[in-house]
Amino acid sequence: DGDSAVRQTCRLKPDVVILDLVMPNKDGAAVTSEIRAKQSDAKILILTTFSDADGIKRALDAGANGALLKNTPNKELLDSIRKIATGKRIVSHEVSRLFIESTPPPALSPRQLEVLEAVTRGLTNTEIAAALNISNNSVKEYLSTVFAKIGAANRSEAIGIALRKHLLKI
Repeated sequence: DGDSAVRQTCRLKPDVVILDLVMPNKDGAAVTSEIRAKQSDAKILILTTFSDADGIKRALDAGANGALLKNTPNKELLDSIRKIATGKRIVSHEVSRLFIESTPPPALSPRQLEVLEAVTRGLTNTEIAAALNISNNSVKEYLSTVFAKIGAANRSEAIGIALRKHLLKI
């Protein structure tokens, strides 16, 4: 349980502590916080079956050095433990994907959504300008704003993010 995890960590002083998010008495984030307060040099890996982005984020914010799901292949798990022991931070692709999927979609104006939808149809800036009866410069400004809001570097990435976040009704 959470209380014994803190006690055992303080008593044994391990290099790496592997914690689940869900434990009796205290969750993984609370245990991580207590361990950090009592033994700051222990490295902490959250290993969980739960796809709880908020819980994992709280544990990482509390000082965990990494997070993996329990279905991580053994070789990757061992490599991650070794990397964490040397001070590296490890967050698996699956956990990163949880963070992306749990992030609420950004608020886009109706015009920004129209421009983004036109991009998904493969229209050029000139074609978008003509279709929406706006200038090329306006299209560029809308796209720049949309890219910044959704975290896209280019049109292709914007389309992928828009589809994953269900920004458009396509």
